Amino acid sequence: MFRNLDDLVEAAIALGPARIAVAAGHDPDVIESLQLAREMGLAEAVLVGDRKKIEPTAAAAGLRLGPGQLIHQPDESAAALQAIELVREGAADLLMKGKINTSVLIRAVLNREKGLRTGRQLSQVIVFQVPGIDRLMIMTDAAINLAPELAQKAEICRNAIHVAHALGIEEPNVALLCALEFVNPAMPATVDAAALTMMNRRGQLTGAYLEGPIALDVPMSRFAADRKGIETPLVENTDIFIAPDIEAANILYRAILYMAGGESGGIVVGAKVPLILLSRAETPETKIRSIAIGRLVAQYAAG
Repeated sequence: MFRNLDDLVEAAIALGPARIAVAAGHDPDVIESLQLAREMGLAEAVLVGDRKKIEPTAAAAGLRLGPGQLIHQPDESAAALQAIELVREGAADLLMKGKINTSVLIRAVLNREKGLRTGRQLSQVIVFQVPGIDRLMIMTDAAINLAPELAQKAEICRNAIHVAHALGIEEPNVALLCALEFVNPAMPATVDAAALTMMNRRGQLTGAYLEGPIALDVPMSRFAADRKGIETPLVENTDIFIAPDIEAANILYRAILYMAGGESGGIVVGAKVPLILLSRAETPETKIRSIAIGRLVAQYAAG
């Protein structure tokens, strides 16, 4: 089990460079990250997109493109499918978003004939660390599923558990976050959390310990748990935080970064390979960590 993100990156480097297919590869921030990943021995990339945009952008970042590392395809949708084809052919281990709309890339991934569908739910999984806590934690889903229903939440849990296992967390503790610890029919998230907990107890959701509904203060604070009279193994020992919807997850994620001084990396799982779909606001370091997480998860899935 990794204690911090630097250790995680080092472990990914030790596996050898990941092969990344980038859809619409003329994004300057992505290219900067790929140049850094190359220098670290973490990754090599094939950039698919408009040659007239990619070449000057790569030159400005000092990224030299060798034979086969640039595929000219100026159409955005076609570039996405071409990048996906590299993955389907086994020429790439990971798929990364360049300067392309996320919805366009997701549609290509979910294409029934040419995509990367597996029958699983796609969901974003973020791995993060915060000052004062000497281990990595996971949260989901701040980017893909807007208002997931119970069956989708079960798949979101399974995806997060899969990532935890890939990072060496053998039996993760999972907090099903809500505003309180009691089932209230007027608050559907509490009903879903209770159902997911029961699914876990009856063997429908395995590989982890799930508990909810539960408010964020209980898993984070022994004081809060004692004052509320709640006994749970989650207290100050939670590995995965499942938010009830995209708004709660997005707010939690940005609070981790901007208020708690946290650091992170994230991928989208549920396709044939991990997807690196990051916001323009993410730093090069976050992109590096995301590539590393994708590399480790892909290696774990391959056995």
